[in-house]
Amino acid sequence: MTQQAESLDELRLQLAPLIADAAVFDGWTADAVASAAASAGVDPALAAYAFRDGAMAMISAWIGHVDATMNASVGASEGRVGALSNLSIRERIRRLVWARLDAVAGREEALLRALTIMAMPQNVAASTRLGWRSADRMWRLAGDTATDYNHYTKRAILGGIYAATLHAFARDTSEDKAETRAFLDRRIAGIMRFEKAKAQLLRKPDERFSVTRLLGRMRYPAR
Repeated sequence: MTQQAESLDELRLQLAPLIADAAVFDGWTADAVASAAASAGVDPALAAYAFRDGAMAMISAWIGHVDATMNASVGASEGRVGALSNLSIRERIRRLVWARLDAVAGREEALLRALTIMAMPQNVAASTRLGWRSADRMWRLAGDTATDYNHYTKRAILGGIYAATLHAFARDTSEDKAETRAFLDRRIAGIMRFEKAKAQLLRKPDERFSVTRLLGRMRYPAR
């Protein structure tokens, strides 16, 4: 027997993966909500009320379900990296992204439909917030504690990479999603190169390479 949700938020999370299953055939519509409610033994009127705001509410709940699945898959919670603690940052990010992809595997058609809806002009602002939230949760679970502008650049870059990887994953027909794995690895490598270059540029002034200082030393060599 399905455990009854104690709040609308819990009900949304409970129904979200079932709505995604139905969205493969029905799209992100009221029909998908009704189908999910029937599968879960939930009052269809209550389910319709929970998702009265339409497709983006359904997609947001699905993303919330993906968040929870990601956390469980790595035994992590915010502020604690769990099973990731002995891994490099590169590998932590890779595993966290892939945990999210595993959570939507088998529902690629629903994912494609969701991405199309999220790209609609009226949904861009909400989609941007959802993408930021996903990137923020991954960085936090990876152990990132930055509070300066690095906090924002890391999330903006990872959010863009994650969005691109979702598109690649949804269309990937290669065995074991090999093309997506290679795509993700290349882009994570790009993040690491960027972070390394940025760290070199932002070193303390007296540690940076200075053409002026070099020329001065050539003209007036140290005694």
